[in-house]
Amino acid sequence: MAAEAEVLDELHRLRARVPQLTGALAASVDGLVLAQDTPGVEPEGLAALTAAALGVALRVADATGRGDFRELLLRGEHGYVATYAAGPSAVLTLLAGDRANVGRLHLEGRRAGTRIGELVEAAAEAQPAPAVRPTPKALTPRTRTARTARTVPGPTGESR
Repeated sequence: MAAEAEVLDELHRLRARVPQLTGALAASVDGLVLAQDTPGVEPEGLAALTAAALGVALRVADATGRGDFRELLLRGEHGYVATYAAGPSAVLTLLAGDRANVGRLHLEGRRAGTRIGELVEAAAEAQPAPAVRPTPKALTPRTRTARTARTVPGPTGESR
């Protein structure tokens, strides 16, 4: 991805602005790592889990009529995991310690998510369109013909 370095720079700037962050990861909505700064955490696994959590969050938001996904916050015994929308095709997942200021985490996470979304979309638009392969001649569609009812002799020899 052309924007990987820029996205990684954004993650580093975010970690500098929020000292309680212990990790930051940008991933595609289908779980592919775009950029990561997650010491001590396996980024591919975190990206895959983020995609799974995103899928559940989207279904919950839809089922409850809450609109499009914006963010997801998980609080564990040792800190927070926060996931933010980063445009239509990416997400930002942040790891923070248990003393993190959640308001600041949300403020900076939302801003960074917006910026990362812009970077990812700009990179996608800059990519050359894939070559279009000519499609083979259309096959003549087959139509079904009506079948005639089969007659099966009954126990007395009559047709049913």
